[in-house]
Amino acid sequence: MSKDIDLDLIEAKLYSDIISDVLDEMGFRNQAMREDIRPIYPEAVVAGRARTILSVDIYDESQFTLELEMEAVDSLRTGEVAVVCTNRSARAAMWGELLSTASRVRGARGAIIDGLCRDVKRIMGMRFPVFATGIRPYSSNGRCIVVSYNVPVDCGGVLVEPGDLIFGDIDGVVVAPKKVAGEVVERALEKVEKENVTRTELEKGLKLKEVYAKYKTL
Repeated sequence: MSKDIDLDLIEAKLYSDIISDVLDEMGFRNQAMREDIRPIYPEAVVAGRARTILSVDIYDESQFTLELEMEAVDSLRTGEVAVVCTNRSARAAMWGELLSTASRVRGARGAIIDGLCRDVKRIMGMRFPVFATGIRPYSSNGRCIVVSYNVPVDCGGVLVEPGDLIFGDIDGVVVAPKKVAGEVVERALEKVEKENVTRTELEKGLKLKEVYAKYKTL
C-alpha cells in the first residue's frame, strides 16, 4: 500500500459500507469480515495497514505460550493494525489492555481479533479500537499460542496479507488488498461526495430512481 495514504483522513471521511461498495465495483467481492467481529464500543473506527498474527489452541497448560505473541506485538509499527487469526477459537482471550497499551505506544491504530478479548472496560477507557467476536476473562497463556506473524491469515473469512488496508467501524471490517488500496481510497472519497449530494436531493423530495439515474449511487 502506498505510504502517502492518509489514514486519519480515511477514518474521518470513510466508512466500511462505502469501501465495501467500491471493492465490489472493482471485482473484489469477498472483502468484508464475518458479521460476528464487532467493535467493543460503538464509536470505534480504525484504518491502518495489516500486521497479521496467527494463533492456535494448545492443551498443555504447563507450557509458557506468550513468547511469540509478545514478539508479534512488539513488531507493530506506526500506522498498522493487529489482525489476529485464532481459527475462530473461543478458548481464551487473545487480546487485552496491556497488548493494547503496548500497541498504541508503537503507533498501532487498533486490533481486529477473529476471537475473544478481555479488559474491555480499560480498553474502552483508552479509546483504542478493538474488534472481536466476544469477551472472556481467560488468559491465552497455556491455552493458545502464536505460531507465526506477518504472514497471510484468514481473519473473519477474508484472506488478509501483511500490508493490506484494514478499515473497521460499527458496520463491520473490510480489507482492501494493498495492491489496489490507493485506488480504493480515491474512489471511496469520490463516492462519499456523490452520496452527500444524493442525500441532499432525497431530502428535497426527489425520488430514488431519478436521483440514482443522476449519480449512480445508493
